[in-house]
Amino acid sequence: MEQKIKIIALAGPSATGKSDLAVKLAEKFCGEIISADSRYIYKEINIATAKPTDEEKKNIPHYLIDICDVTDEYSVGRFVKDADNCIRDINKRGKLPIVTGGTGLYFRSLRGTFDIPEVMPDYEFRTKAENLSNEELYKELSALNPELTEKIHINNKRKIIRALEISKANVVPESKDCPYDILWLCLNAKDRQYLYDRANLRVDKMFEAGLLKEAEFLFGKYGQNGILMNTIGIKELYDVLYNNGDLAYAAEEIKKNTRHYIKRQISWFKTEKDMNYLNIDEEDIFEKSQTLVSDFL
Repeated sequence: MEQKIKIIALAGPSATGKSDLAVKLAEKFCGEIISADSRYIYKEINIATAKPTDEEKKNIPHYLIDICDVTDEYSVGRFVKDADNCIRDINKRGKLPIVTGGTGLYFRSLRGTFDIPEVMPDYEFRTKAENLSNEELYKELSALNPELTEKIHINNKRKIIRALEISKANVVPESKDCPYDILWLCLNAKDRQYLYDRANLRVDKMFEAGLLKEAEFLFGKYGQNGILMNTIGIKELYDVLYNNGDLAYAAEEIKKNTRHYIKRQISWFKTEKDMNYLNIDEEDIFEKSQTLVSDFL
């Protein structure tokens, strides 16, 4: 039997310092980094996504960053293929693949329990679906794909909608085994407010770095693009730029939406098995993660 490729999966909510830790681990263990962030893939959205700068990358190769235009769609199915190509190439060259980011579905796809079909998001359908109840959507999914319905909780509206997109496209996921040997690391904070404070501070620094100008440039070039209007840190600034909205209010909305997103991320990663949790507010996460990686390898 072919030996599975060892990879490090470094997950966690926003503002926990994943990118910094990934670079430190890559320096220590001769690794290269693959992004698992659904917004890092887009060119020109830099400040709003807290995308690592060239200086922060410290000459460590990073992949799946700036690979799409804002007008492009990118699916989880495509991520599976792109990430696998990167993982195999990095491993072939004797390096350690380190996958890091905050997009939960990307990480779940690494487990390989099913081959996610490359079905692009249907934003028109999603808008209509948001106006329907979970019960209505669940009933429709049950009629289309009862087997998939059994795997989704009725309260998970976002997952129900995505399952409907896939089912309507008449594409059936194929079961498969996990192709990798994975060490799961997840950053978090024991004190939730500590994490929220870090996120609020990061938003302040984004404005100092030119967030409003970035939003102005993007909206000027692409208009009310679906990707932009679904990106925290950009969508809240549309009214400021075009409807005389209040900047201070928009800044607070960005902070609020970021906190809500962090809460959803934490809930998502809590459902994942085999996670090794590292709390950034009470321990030396590099020391602990270094020990875990050494034992894993």
